[in-house]
Amino acid sequence: MKNLIIVESPTKAKTISNFLSSAKDYKVIATKGHIRDLPEKRFGIRVKDNEFTPLYTISEENKKKLDEIIQLAKKANKIYLATDEDREGEAIGFHTAVALKLDPNNISRISFHEITRSAIIKALEQPRNIDMNLVNAQQTRRMLDRIVGYKLSPLLGKKIQKGLSAGRVQSVALKIVIDREREIINFIPVEYWKINTQFEDKLDAHIYEFRSEKLDKLSVKNIEQATEIEKSLSIDNFIVNDIETKERKVTPPPPFMTSTLQQVASTKLGFSPKKTMLLAQTLYEGVELPDGQKSGLITYMRTDSLNLSEEATSQAIEKIKLDFGNEYVKDGIRKYISKSKEAQEAHEAIRPTIIDLTPAKLKKSLTTDLYKLYNLIYNRFFASQTADAVFYHQNIEVSGAESRLKIHGRRLLFKGFYQFADLDEDISIIHNLNIGQKLNLTHLSKDQKFTEPPNRYSEAGLIKRLESLGIGRPSTYASILSTLSSRKYINLENKQMKPSELAFVITEILEKNFPEIVDETFTANMEDNLDLIARNNVDWQNILRDFYFPFMTQIDKGNINIESLKKTEPVGRDCPQCNSPLVKRKGRYGEFIACSGFPKCRYIEKENGEKVDEVKISEEKCVVCGKEMHIKNNKGVEFLACSGYPTCRYTKPINEKYIEEVKCPKCQNKIVERKGKKNSYFRCETYPACNFSSSFLPTKTNHKCSACGKIVGEKKFKKEIIYECFSCKHREKI
Repeated sequence: MKNLIIVESPTKAKTISNFLSSAKDYKVIATKGHIRDLPEKRFGIRVKDNEFTPLYTISEENKKKLDEIIQLAKKANKIYLATDEDREGEAIGFHTAVALKLDPNNISRISFHEITRSAIIKALEQPRNIDMNLVNAQQTRRMLDRIVGYKLSPLLGKKIQKGLSAGRVQSVALKIVIDREREIINFIPVEYWKINTQFEDKLDAHIYEFRSEKLDKLSVKNIEQATEIEKSLSIDNFIVNDIETKERKVTPPPPFMTSTLQQVASTKLGFSPKKTMLLAQTLYEGVELPDGQKSGLITYMRTDSLNLSEEATSQAIEKIKLDFGNEYVKDGIRKYISKSKEAQEAHEAIRPTIIDLTPAKLKKSLTTDLYKLYNLIYNRFFASQTADAVFYHQNIEVSGAESRLKIHGRRLLFKGFYQFADLDEDISIIHNLNIGQKLNLTHLSKDQKFTEPPNRYSEAGLIKRLESLGIGRPSTYASILSTLSSRKYINLENKQMKPSELAFVITEILEKNFPEIVDETFTANMEDNLDLIARNNVDWQNILRDFYFPFMTQIDKGNINIESLKKTEPVGRDCPQCNSPLVKRKGRYGEFIACSGFPKCRYIEKENGEKVDEVKISEEKCVVCGKEMHIKNNKGVEFLACSGYPTCRYTKPINEKYIEEVKCPKCQNKIVERKGKKNSYFRCETYPACNFSSSFLPTKTNHKCSACGKIVGEKKFKKEIIYECFSCKHREKI
């Protein structure tokens, strides 16, 4: 063996080995991540004479892998480090060289944006030295995170509860979520009225001026104003006063970088950022192609660059011409520049590596999720090089004696990049009207509305917010969200991030005692400093000094000034859930009564921020387990919940609407009617213990299915009333 190539991933090693299989003088091996790292169970940073020294160690698990690499390195004439091209990859390469007792400044480092045969061969022909600026930027980030994690987290555990964590980026991300929740809690709805108008041929019009006053969403503030406008419109005469038409171009979106891939995969595919990155890693490192060969399908997926290689864009242009015609590339090659001033423009955006490998060709070779993500990346890349879409816009002004209204229309004239992108809205609404034409008002109504609070952040929305603030980098977004979720600081409800009570407590303590840790500007500036280290424009030791010593002063003050929330006072009663003693605790709303067995038992006597002396007990018993039911309150709405929570999660409205004469087809208990977002539905009273739920009811005669003998229900199907089985879904005519 003449040459040894060291990578970090076993999958990457297999793909590269496949390309070099004909060359017997290459051996590829994977480190499986970092060979050397800071120790897991101790601080691992020596601070002496204002100098910071990381105390790297090699774990027992990594020692076996290192011994294997050492034996191969002894036989190799030349060693190549081929870890990923970002800071983390550069650091893995550096630590591997040190562990092998090689000079990091005299070793061949190769990097590539894609794992294809041509890219690997080209990289082997152009080795470089390890970039110590990137290594120093990575280890500075690592040490900053270690300082916060190992000094602040124990303080929170001491003052609040065991197992809590704080992080340099994690905590500011959590504060962003908390701030949005505070907006929602403190939001005061404002009343407004919407006037709905419709002319013949179902022309919907928007009133934008009444008696020379411009009307926006909140202009009509009460029913008196709404009634006045409605009365005036009902007796008015309307004519088409003006018709404005114009063509408008819509430019295609840029190719994906890490943050936008995570955002679009979340909104369009429902993938979490963590799942998106795991799938993208697989596509990057290599999958088996239909011809039996293995190759990477996309370029490196941790990038903040929108740059594309000339070779890739030229190939895309030729394919678009061939498939759709010259008019679809009339704007030529498109170049994009990232808005981030720190973007690594030497890198590339995320794109397919082999232009001819369409998603259709690979559908049978990929899992369903890999196919969906590859299809998203492939189409976004081609859309970015396709011509503008062209729309025909129409604005029609309709005038009355005291009002002016507008009607809008739009039609797609040239599809352009929408050959590769979805167009969700109706784009064929054009109205055939003439100036001076009289219009008859056929529908007029008024609706009372109230302004609504801002939405909670989705995972995609939080990533977008972090990116706009300059907080975090491509490699960190997924791990930030994963940590918040795994620590139970946030819960996803309808794909929106809702902070827990514990998250409020932690954030308020950090705001008061460690304001810089949760300050958006401070955290963003620290990210900029790390970028300056990577460009050799600042000393990394100075960055650590400027942060560490003021921070440790705050830690010392926190140990004295932060009042412990662990102090408890027995109340002389036992927990109704687990029989442990109940105690008084302090929370962000003041004192409350809770189980002393927390966190195993999370029973509390507190609702809506107010102290509750006794739990409200209902006369009803739980239909699932027989325990007493407690009266709970959520946002002003009372409901019943089983006292056996969390073992029994049964809940129900106080005034449950039961359906007489029919029983649940699964367990023969009662059926109740519930209201959904659009229509009512029916489910078993013991739900979720019995999971029966349906939009239609069993027959009153308990008619049986001719296929399986189970109970059926009556439903409407293609304008007929039929029987449908709840078990096997068999349908038959009545």
